[in-house]
Amino acid sequence: METRSIKRRRIAELLVNDDVVETTIDRLSDLPDALLHQIFLLLPIKTVAQTSVLSKRWRSLWITYPDLDFTTLDSSLVSAVNHLEPRLLTAWQSRIISQVLSIREKNTYIRVLRFRATISFSLLNSLIRNAIRQNVRQLEVEVGTKDYFNFPRCVIGSESLRVLKLKSRYPGFRLPPVSITKDGFKSLQTLSLSLVILYDQPFISDLFSDSSFPSLKKLCLRACVGLKSLHVGCLALEDLRLKNCFHMQSLDVSCAKLERLRVVDCFNSYSEKSWVRINAPKLQHCIWDYNRVTDVTIIEHSKFLREASIGFFILPKEFSMGKLLSVHNLLSGLSEAHSLTLESQSVEILSNNKFFSMHLRPFCNLKSLELHAVLKKSNVHGLACVFRSCPTLHSLILRIINDYKTERKQWNRDLWDVANTEEEQFWESQIQTLKLFLQHLKVVKIYGFLECEDEVTLAKFLLNHAKALEEMILCGGRFNSRDYLRRQKIRSQMKGFSRASSNAKLAFH
Repeated sequence: METRSIKRRRIAELLVNDDVVETTIDRLSDLPDALLHQIFLLLPIKTVAQTSVLSKRWRSLWITYPDLDFTTLDSSLVSAVNHLEPRLLTAWQSRIISQVLSIREKNTYIRVLRFRATISFSLLNSLIRNAIRQNVRQLEVEVGTKDYFNFPRCVIGSESLRVLKLKSRYPGFRLPPVSITKDGFKSLQTLSLSLVILYDQPFISDLFSDSSFPSLKKLCLRACVGLKSLHVGCLALEDLRLKNCFHMQSLDVSCAKLERLRVVDCFNSYSEKSWVRINAPKLQHCIWDYNRVTDVTIIEHSKFLREASIGFFILPKEFSMGKLLSVHNLLSGLSEAHSLTLESQSVEILSNNKFFSMHLRPFCNLKSLELHAVLKKSNVHGLACVFRSCPTLHSLILRIINDYKTERKQWNRDLWDVANTEEEQFWESQIQTLKLFLQHLKVVKIYGFLECEDEVTLAKFLLNHAKALEEMILCGGRFNSRDYLRRQKIRSQMKGFSRASSNAKLAFH
C-alpha cells in the first residue's frame, strides 16, 4: 500500500515534470498569422522587425506583416542615432522604408503604409509606386520637399487603394488636371489633402465629381492655397471637411448622401460676392465655424439634421444689411436641427441694430441650445432673438465669455430693494414673445457665472417665468477670498428668488 509520504512525493514529481513540459511549449508561435499580426499593431515597427531573427516562421510573419507604420521610427530610432544630422536621419529612414518594401513577397499586400519624411520627389514617387504594386489599401504620407511637387499620378489608377491621406509640409504640391483624373480613383473611399497649391488651376473647381471619384465617401481639404471656386458633386460622399481655405469665394455642394459637413476658417473676407450653395437633403451634422460671412443658400432643409454649430469671423465695421441677411439665411436653413451651438460672433450679429426687424425661422425640433456669448447690455437683444426662435427647447447651456474690454457690474443690491434695472425691464417686456420658450425650458446651465448684475438678472428672469424648469446649475470660476462673503450673500439672495416652477432646483458649482 502506498503511504501518504510516497503519494505526496509522486504528485510533486508529476507537477515538476508538467512545469518542465509547459516551459518548453511555445504557445505564442502556435497562434495563427492573422492574430499575431493583430498583436504586432500594439508594437512600434522597429520591435516588429526585430522579431524576424527568432525563426523562419517569425521572418515570414515580418515579411507578410500588412500594417507598416513608419511614423514610429521618429521616436524609437532618433535616440539611437542622435549623433546624425536630421537630414541624414531622414534619408536613412527613407532607405529603410525602401528596403522593407523591396523584401516583401510578391503575393503579399499592404493594408496600411504610413510614413513622414523630407525627401526628393523622385524618391517619394518610387516609394508610392512600390506600395501601389503591392496593392496598398491605406496610404498616409506626410512629406516635405525642397520645391513644389506634383501629385503622384501612380495612385490615380490604383484598384486597391481605399484611403489616401497626403499632407505636405512647406512649400506644398499641385494636383493633376481633370483630364488625367477622369475615370480614375474608382475604389478610393477616403481622400485627405493638406497644403495644396492651386494658383492658376481653375480646373480644380470641377475635380471632385462623380466621374472622377465614384466611390468617395469622405473628403477632407485643408490649407488649399489659391482655391477660389469649388464644386463637390460626388454622389457617394458622406463626410466633407474644409479648413483654412482662405481664398475661397464660392462653394457648391450637391451630394445626395452627405451626412456631415464641416467648414472651418474659410472664405475671403475682402470679397463682397462670395457665396455658398448646399444641396444635402440627408445632412445630419453641420459645423460652420469661424468663417467669414458669406451668402449661404440651403436648397433643401434636411429633416435628418441632428447637430449644428455656427460661428463667424466678422469685424464691427463689416456689418451690413447684406451680411446680416446672409446669417439669417444660414440659420433659417438649419432650422430643423435638434441641437444647436452658436458662437459669440453669432450673438453679436443677432444683437446688431439692423437685425432687430428680422425674425429667425423657428427651430421647432430644437431640444438643446448652447450659446457662447459676452453677457452685456448690447447683447440681450440677440439672446432674446434666439430664445424666441426656440419654442420647444428643453436644455439651455450658456458659456459666458469674460471680455476684458467689457465692464462687468457687480450685483450689489439689497435684498429688499425691488427697483428694476434697464436689463430687468427689457426681459420683463419679452414675457409674451418668449411664452412658448418659457413653457418648455427644463434645464439651464450657466458656465463662467461670476454673480455680476447681467448674469443674475437673466437667471432671476428664468427662475421667475420658466414654468417647466427643473434644474438651474450655475458654475462659477475662481475668485479671490475677499470676494467670498459678497458672492455668498448674492447666492443667498438668489435662493430666495420666486420661482414659476415648484420643482425648480438651484445649484451653485
